[in-house]
Amino acid sequence: MADFFAVLEERTSTRAYNPEKEITKEELTELLNAAGKAPSAWNLQHWKFLVFHGKDVQQRLLSIAYGQQQVVDASAVIAVLGDLEADQNVDDVFGPLVKEGYMTQEAFDRLAQNVASAHNNAQYSRDAAVCNASLAAMQFMLAAKAKGWDTCPIGGYNAKALVEEFQVSERYLPIMLITLGEASVKGHPSSRMDISRTTEWM
Repeated sequence: MADFFAVLEERTSTRAYNPEKEITKEELTELLNAAGKAPSAWNLQHWKFLVFHGKDVQQRLLSIAYGQQQVVDASAVIAVLGDLEADQNVDDVFGPLVKEGYMTQEAFDRLAQNVASAHNNAQYSRDAAVCNASLAAMQFMLAAKAKGWDTCPIGGYNAKALVEEFQVSERYLPIMLITLGEASVKGHPSSRMDISRTTEWM
């Protein structure tokens, strides 16, 4: 438990990276696997990760990120997308459970109906995409810090340009970019409001 809370304390948003520091595809995959273990509504895993790993492809992000040099200097950049059609994942997620006898067909049919009903509401689908993909994004950043990497979530970028440049399907909603690498400038603790300001006991 102490190690987990140390990770929480040590994680800061890093905007200046060592451009010479590299990360392997295997290391990135390990972090993405950790992110994919995040909770999600109905376990539908409302996320997709676009991995920008290599200076050439990262350079294509520079104007999209309004010239933020961190997207080029970082060892990699992850674009976190939210799945607006996560209801289509029901068979992939729950089909194996039915096949292996952990879920009855009746329970599967009932769950599928509930998921379809919820996703008939476009606002719900959008909210679920943002909420659940953000859970995976936070889990990615914590996993990265636990492995000694620094990160920064970026909300200031041109989402429309990202979609156009990298031909993102209409199924997916851009949520954020996350830079990852080795900080070239040591981070410092950021101030937080007292918990009494952000908590109301009922």
